[in-house]
Amino acid sequence: MIKATAVDKRFEDLQAVSNLTLHVQRGSIYGLLGSNGAGKTTLLKMLAGIYKQDQGKITINNQPIYEVPDTKQRVLFIPDQPYFLHQTSLNNMAAFYEQVYTHWNSNRFKQITDHFKMDPNKKLNRMSKGMQRQASFILSLSTMPEVMILDEPFDGLDPVVRQQMKNLILQDVADRGLTLLVSSHNLREMEDFCDYVGIMHKGTLLFERDMDELKTDIHKLQIAFRVVPDKSFLDGLNVLHYEKRGSVLLCIVKGSVGEISDYVESYNPAIFDLLPLTLEEIFIYELGGVGYEIRNLIVE
Repeated sequence: MIKATAVDKRFEDLQAVSNLTLHVQRGSIYGLLGSNGAGKTTLLKMLAGIYKQDQGKITINNQPIYEVPDTKQRVLFIPDQPYFLHQTSLNNMAAFYEQVYTHWNSNRFKQITDHFKMDPNKKLNRMSKGMQRQASFILSLSTMPEVMILDEPFDGLDPVVRQQMKNLILQDVADRGLTLLVSSHNLREMEDFCDYVGIMHKGTLLFERDMDELKTDIHKLQIAFRVVPDKSFLDGLNVLHYEKRGSVLLCIVKGSVGEISDYVESYNPAIFDLLPLTLEEIFIYELGGVGYEIRNLIVE
């Protein structure tokens, strides 16, 4: 559905994106994570056809996004700061969108506007940040897009509206095969919302994985021994991070549960707990592997 291959983007002396390859499947929800300054927003704008890549190839449905207006018709980008024409109301913006987007659905616009009890004649610049965010979603969903690309999309929304917006998106994913690419710093929210996740760092994509597979491939171990083995014990594990707390060894390791358990049990531990990690913990320890600062997230 969405393919980026060996993509580069430079702004003067800043290499924002470097040799990046990414794949998003049709009808999936893909979460793009990354450290500050990783290049996420630049990548999203290239995928939406707002920026043109310097090198590489970006396609949606096998069509170049930047060069093909018909492809852009089916892609909606919601930036982290909503933008509207000067001194316009929601109705004014709806009339503008109707002229631009051939698949505009007036009935859906009215339905969603009524659902959120939005005043369509109120000037958007007089609305709160959360109300402006709602307006962006209403307009975008009313274009009946095939692809939505969202940058910090739920920032400023109260919890009830946030969940209602997610439900509308999920309904479109289920009913129409909508494809969603979303960037957010709220990793707890992404963990519950996304099917796939990619992690960026310094303009490159470290990896992209199915969310369920990712969470079954990295684990937290708490181990204590009656007779402490020598340091070669750790050589048999794919360790991302470890530390000693009294008699307890705490490790973050990659691998299958079965192989890890068999290996540790062969050393006859007095205590052995194998625990799942949250997406936030996975994010931090994966970035720690490329030199990013690791915070201690292991609960005592």
